[in-house]
Amino acid sequence: MPATARTYWLTSPCRIRRKDESLIIERENADNVHIPVTDVRDIVACAETDINTAVVSLLNRHRINVHFLSYYGDYAGSLLTSETSTSGQTVLAQARIAEDSETSLKIARGIVDATAFNVKRVVDRKLLTRPYTVLQESITDARTPSQLMGAEGTFRRSAWEVIDTKLPDWLQLGGRSRRPPKNAGNAFISYVNGITYARILTAVRLTPLHSGIAFLHSSMERQRHSLVLDLAEMFKPLFAERLLLRMASRKQLKEHHFDRETNQAMLSEAGRKFVVQSVRDEFAVTIAHRSLGRNVAYDELLYLDALALTRYCLEGITYKPFRIWW
Repeated sequence: MPATARTYWLTSPCRIRRKDESLIIERENADNVHIPVTDVRDIVACAETDINTAVVSLLNRHRINVHFLSYYGDYAGSLLTSETSTSGQTVLAQARIAEDSETSLKIARGIVDATAFNVKRVVDRKLLTRPYTVLQESITDARTPSQLMGAEGTFRRSAWEVIDTKLPDWLQLGGRSRRPPKNAGNAFISYVNGITYARILTAVRLTPLHSGIAFLHSSMERQRHSLVLDLAEMFKPLFAERLLLRMASRKQLKEHHFDRETNQAMLSEAGRKFVVQSVRDEFAVTIAHRSLGRNVAYDELLYLDALALTRYCLEGITYKPFRIWW
């Protein structure tokens, strides 16, 4: 895939058709968009998208994945190419680590700790100091992934309560709700989390790792990629909670960005386009990497973390789950 290839975001209902080695995006009441296939890394479909077999064939040949978000913004599924970077050697090493309960639990502990650290960093370093300390004690005592996830859930509830103190009434979470989200704040977080999951799936498939072999979440997941669920935990705060708090404080989110009914909410069409653009901009932000000695985009951080896990599986180099350092 050329270095210039990028992610394409579809925010309005459309049809994708093929013309030679190009994709044509057709929308109602809008000009068609012509995209050379060599310019595409992957596609995130945030609205209803019609794809035919000719397009699927072209996407598969050029290893272009398409990720779909549901009506409420949750990750719905992906059209994945048959060819991946997965290697037998890496998968075997990854499986051996996952089957070793002590080693696997060590990785799971690191993921939960890093996730909570990132939440604390984003939400409120002072108010979440005590809950984070309690979580760290629970992490040490935990003997199973389910115990770790339970401890993380307790910490998250504390974080959501703090988040609500920083949001206007109409955006407050009132606890986390999904499928469907019960209010605007939850609709925002679900939508951005769905995008984050999709982007991490692309990142994992660029490495030799197997997306179904996990350390924190169950590898028996059939509808979702367990390893992607693991890695997504650490990056959700960087995008979802961080963006929600920032956009709320700047009064960028408006009530018309959401369609709300009794006990459920979703982004309106205008809201979806606005949030997707905000997330796109966020993925493109660059930061000086502490060990690489160069600037990297937030989007690349996802791949670098998956690559670090690959090196642990193959070379035994210590895996340090992603933590926000800036």
